[in-house]
Amino acid sequence: MNDDNSRDLYDRALSVMPGGVNSAVRAAIEPYPFFVQKGDGGHVIDADGNRYIDWVMGLGPLLLGHDLPDPVQASIQQKASEGPMYGTPTEVEVDLAEFVVRHVPSVEKIRFVNSGTEATTSAVRLARGYTGRNKIVVMQGGYHGAQESTLVEGDAENPRPSSAGIPQSFAEHTLPVPFNDEEAIREVFDEHGEDIAAVLTEPILGNYGIVYPEEGYHEFLREITDEHGSLLIFDEVITGFRVGGLGCAQSEFGVTPDLTTFGKIIGGGFPVGAIGGRAEIIEHFAPSGDVFQAGTFSGHPVTMAAGLETLQFAAENDVYEHVDGLGEQLRSGLTEILADQAPSYTVTGTASMFKVIFTRDGPGRDSLEEQCGAGCRQNPTCPRYDYCPKNAADVKNAETERWRRVFWGKMKAQNVFLSQNQFECQFVSYGHTEADVEETLEAYKHAL
Repeated sequence: MNDDNSRDLYDRALSVMPGGVNSAVRAAIEPYPFFVQKGDGGHVIDADGNRYIDWVMGLGPLLLGHDLPDPVQASIQQKASEGPMYGTPTEVEVDLAEFVVRHVPSVEKIRFVNSGTEATTSAVRLARGYTGRNKIVVMQGGYHGAQESTLVEGDAENPRPSSAGIPQSFAEHTLPVPFNDEEAIREVFDEHGEDIAAVLTEPILGNYGIVYPEEGYHEFLREITDEHGSLLIFDEVITGFRVGGLGCAQSEFGVTPDLTTFGKIIGGGFPVGAIGGRAEIIEHFAPSGDVFQAGTFSGHPVTMAAGLETLQFAAENDVYEHVDGLGEQLRSGLTEILADQAPSYTVTGTASMFKVIFTRDGPGRDSLEEQCGAGCRQNPTCPRYDYCPKNAADVKNAETERWRRVFWGKMKAQNVFLSQNQFECQFVSYGHTEADVEETLEAYKHAL
């Protein structure tokens, strides 16, 4: 496989950009990333003409794939031709807001911003402003963007910044706890309950290998936040409009948070973020309230048109049936492959998300017929239950370097593009086909 052009482009990039990239995960590929020239359905074509089945899908935004349906494409082109942006409202942002409010259980009002990071930053500020409290509970390994309040590691007793440039005093207001650990949540509320503004969590950990919640966990979070007058924030930047269809993951789990953050799919592949929730809370954003939030490009007409047409197309066609069905085929096929070739490894994911975690321990081969058939569901009766990842630490203890240094390259050599590390999840799009699934499963067999 020739990659001369990607190598040359990376050399040029290194001279003008830190690490040669504009987002750190893109440099996780060794010795250098391949540069994409264009997309085609469920595939990408790199600068050297190599064609890959693309299961990264821009890290999640491309629900419809790289070839946008005609009505989506037409709406984007129309808005772009009418003018870039205006610094004043447009009708299309109202249309998209109304669509989201109609379909997502928790959302009565919504504020559009420009990225998932901006959405979660604004949601944290809003929670603090609304409650008059300072502390935020987050899940260890949960990812909420590149913001000071959540770039925190350690535990609730010893939180510390996970990046240079963040004062320790910022981290002291963030309380990290393990995902799926009710006792840890009780302990932080016992000690800090009067100063906890919110619990911020992804419904499914999506940046740490896909970790599914144990049954009742989100219901517990709903109850304990209500009990202490704190807010429950679901970060649905990844799961929004992917898990649970148009109702998002909160409808899948039957738990309604106070606030929800969005990104990725809600912008149809263009830069976007949003914060939605109960009207009485969202109204605390300026200009109607005392929590300042603003942005020059917020509600950008091209992004709003792309998001609205993407979601309307999904509502009117078989998009979720298609992507969820292929996701089920992938996870079922991977489960069978692992049972034969790597029984200690774990298949995770749901709907149109999937991943193989290189867990080090597992049940014996003879018991695997009774395991979850298409992705871990934290089922206590499953023989894999004691071995499957329950939190970020479990994923981190897997063979992450083997995945990155050996496995990823073997898949690329078979023209299959997977996310750049063990932690990022992978996505099915409307542009993928059953043939893509079959080819990918054969590549997994060979690589494993």
